Amino acid sequence: MGIIQSIKEEIRIIRARDPAIHSSMEVFLYPSFKVMMHYRIAHRLYEKGHFFWARWISQLAVRKTGIEIHPGARIGKGLFIDHGNGVIIGETTVIGDNVTLYQGVTLGGTGKEHGKRHPTIGNNVMISAGAKVLGSFTIGDNSKIGAGSVVLGEVPPCSTVVGVPGRVVKRCNVALPQESMNQTDLPDPVREDILNLWKENTEMANRIIALERRLDEMMRSERKNVGDLQMERREDTDEGGGRIEKSYAG
Repeated sequence: MGIIQSIKEEIRIIRARDPAIHSSMEVFLYPSFKVMMHYRIAHRLYEKGHFFWARWISQLAVRKTGIEIHPGARIGKGLFIDHGNGVIIGETTVIGDNVTLYQGVTLGGTGKEHGKRHPTIGNNVMISAGAKVLGSFTIGDNSKIGAGSVVLGEVPPCSTVVGVPGRVVKRCNVALPQESMNQTDLPDPVREDILNLWKENTEMANRIIALERRLDEMMRSERKNVGDLQMERREDTDEGGGRIEKSYAG
């Protein structure tokens, strides 16, 4: 893709996904636009073995945008980095098409190992602000990573991940549109667990109340039966005493 085509594509991507933009000229001010232009040049140099110049250009982009993309990373079409400050993309990262990253996202490794040590991000994935994806594994197509999540393992396609460490919540098997920028309406498994515990506790409390009522009824019934028995014994005693008095009188 030539430079003109790359610029047109970046304009299309940013205008499609950022509701705050009002004109195509504003695209040239966006950190996402600047860093991707630098990355495309740096990546070509990296592939040709010009590692110093590739890193020099990528570091220029860091100083201008606050976004660090290693020139060795492989990035597909349609990447949009919203706001962007603090985003880090490691050397062996692979990013598919139509991916959206927010500020503070890290696509990093977990140590000093060589070879593939960074994540592979599928198509149509959204990674929300402050999320960390660390290690060599795959984030499946059409998935969402919630803000502040720390993902340390494989994520199936069409899933949502939230929490620290990240927990996978299966959603649907329908592809997410690349324009979907909703970071807030994500499932919360911790909240769901708390609600389930609350329901179980409520059911248990209701059962205990029912048992206490039944026990109270049984005790009242038992006391009534004991009272009736004592009454019968008194009557029998009174009748027996009357018979004895009559016998003495006779």
